[in-house]
Amino acid sequence: MTELKLDSFDEGLNVAVIGASGAIGKAMVQWLEQVPTVNRIYALSRSEPDVDRMNKTDFHYMDLLDENSIAAGAEQITEPLDLVLITTGILHEGEGLKPEKCIKDFQPEHFARIFAINTTGPAMVAKYFLPRMARNRKNMFAVLSGRVGSISDNQLGGWYAYRASKAALNMIIKNLAIEIARKNKSSIIVGLHPGTVDSHLSMPFQSGVPEGKLFTADYAAEQLLNVMDQLTPQDSGHMFAWDGEKLPF
Repeated sequence: MTELKLDSFDEGLNVAVIGASGAIGKAMVQWLEQVPTVNRIYALSRSEPDVDRMNKTDFHYMDLLDENSIAAGAEQITEPLDLVLITTGILHEGEGLKPEKCIKDFQPEHFARIFAINTTGPAMVAKYFLPRMARNRKNMFAVLSGRVGSISDNQLGGWYAYRASKAALNMIIKNLAIEIARKNKSSIIVGLHPGTVDSHLSMPFQSGVPEGKLFTADYAAEQLLNVMDQLTPQDSGHMFAWDGEKLPF
C-alpha cells in the first residue's frame, strides 16, 4: 500500500465504517488502519471483516435492516466521529432479484428489498450516527451512491428499482446536508461513486465494462479516501466520483 494521509482532517480521527465486511468496506478498513492520523475505527456489519491487521479496529454487529441494531451500534461509539462511511448496497440477490430491463419485470417485493437496503438503511444510520459527529473540526458523512442514480444523467433506462433507490438516496443526502449545515458548519454530507468495482454486486455485469474501468476494491477505496480528503463544507450535498469529478444528482 502507498501512504495515505488524510491531511485535511485533524489528527486523532475516529471513523465508523458501515458495511465493513463488504468488498469496499473491508478495503476502507484496511486503508484506514495504515493512516497514522487515524485513532480508532469502528467496523460495523453483520459479520466481522477479515483483514490482515486490526490494531485500531473494533468490530460491532449491525444489521442495516433493523433500526434497533443500528441504534445499538451507535451506542458503541465512545468518541466524536470525524468520518462515517456507508459502504452497503444491493443490486441483485439470488436467482430471483435482478435489475429490471422493462416494466413487465416489476416485482413489488424486489422494490421494497432494494429500497430498504439502498435508501432506508443509510437514512436510519444518519438518524443515529450524525448526532455523534465531531464539532468545530472537519467531519464527513459519506455514502456510496452512484452515477446510475442521477436522473439528469440517465440515458439508458432500465434497472428501475436500483436507479430509483439511488436517486432517493441522493435526495436524502441533499436534505441531510441542508439540515446539518444549520447545526454544524464543519460537517460535509456527500455521496460517492466508486466506479465499477470487482465485487459480488458487479459480478454478473462485468463483461460489459470497458477495459481498464473495472477497479479492485483496494483501488476504489484509496481513490475515494483521497477524494474525501479534498472536500470542504462547500461540497456538502453533492456526489463525487472516484476521480474527483462532481456528478449530477
